[in-house]
Amino acid sequence: METVTPYKEIIDVIKASGGEAFKRCFQCGLCDAVCPWNRVRTFSMRKLVREATFGLTDIESEDIWLCTTCGRCPQQCPRDVKQIESGVALRRIATEYGVFPAPVKTIRTISAGLVGQGNPFGEDREKRAAWAEGLSVKPFTEGMEILYFPGCYLSYDPRLKKVARATANILNSAGVDFGILGPKENCCGESIRKAGDEELFKRLAKENIKTFIDNGVKKILVSSPHCYHTFKNEYPEFRVNFEVVHISQYLFELMNEGRLQLKKDYRKKVTYHDPCYLGRHNGIYDEPRGVLKKIPGLEFNEMVESRSDSLCCGGGGGRVWMETQKGERFSDLRIEQALGLGADVLATSCPYCITMLEDSRITMDAAEKIEVKDITEIIQELI
Repeated sequence: METVTPYKEIIDVIKASGGEAFKRCFQCGLCDAVCPWNRVRTFSMRKLVREATFGLTDIESEDIWLCTTCGRCPQQCPRDVKQIESGVALRRIATEYGVFPAPVKTIRTISAGLVGQGNPFGEDREKRAAWAEGLSVKPFTEGMEILYFPGCYLSYDPRLKKVARATANILNSAGVDFGILGPKENCCGESIRKAGDEELFKRLAKENIKTFIDNGVKKILVSSPHCYHTFKNEYPEFRVNFEVVHISQYLFELMNEGRLQLKKDYRKKVTYHDPCYLGRHNGIYDEPRGVLKKIPGLEFNEMVESRSDSLCCGGGGGRVWMETQKGERFSDLRIEQALGLGADVLATSCPYCITMLEDSRITMDAAEKIEVKDITEIIQELI
């Protein structure tokens, strides 16, 4: 039997999230036209908007969990219908009721890991800095130039630890005065917030903010666009403002200042995938391209869908933790596009994108045809 949440509760939650904008929707369908889901299956954001407007949303439906918060529909919407904010509000209702369809049941496990160990994997908090062993990475102390915040995936995931290590090697090579907080830090909380658990997000955010203030943090360098977005745009909700820099921006700055010297050529064909939370959500398009174009010998070619029209990898909005059936993965399409360009390397600058693209590269039997690399991994080979 379907669970239909009372009309008044849905309307109240939508209003609280700024979802009055739903009522401005005149059903033009532009959201459906640009939604990446409609490249792999049938999905209608317009239908969700209409149902939510009248309090008819079925919170047992998988549909409210499909949005990757990629930002394509708000970008195209002529009426400023806040699809992401209001969609997340519906997920909050489902979270409060404990209603999770089969493909998203992993959210409960993720939440438990975040509560117990401060990371979505439930890994030992005390091992959060283990990725840095042997790299001369210091604990952050007040007065240092930069706090490097690698984030959860770079701290625990075997594939992404390589990105954290590459970043540390680059910073050391450039003579940057930086440190890490290791076990003192939590997940930034961005994805669990988009997955509907607002209270857990607030808990993580407040603990991080206290840690940053107690340790005298002023400037934060991040590898994840999701951390960047949260620290820069969402933590100010708690009346704090830290200077936040994404690694692609910082690399470009170091290269322009002559602090980072490349000693080798990179004679490969490279294309670049724009992460949604770096590009569409925060307008960072030029710096990562600027870094790649400064590499001697590198042949750069743009993807078919790039910059503000970039195709989402499928990992945003908490989807990186959810089951996506084979044949419905946006990252498969992205690998196909990169192969179509004849690229040797598909570069990006986001742990979620790397996770999704690596999975597709392997399941599509393309492991021998193309590499997926973070920009830092390329730079590390050349210093």
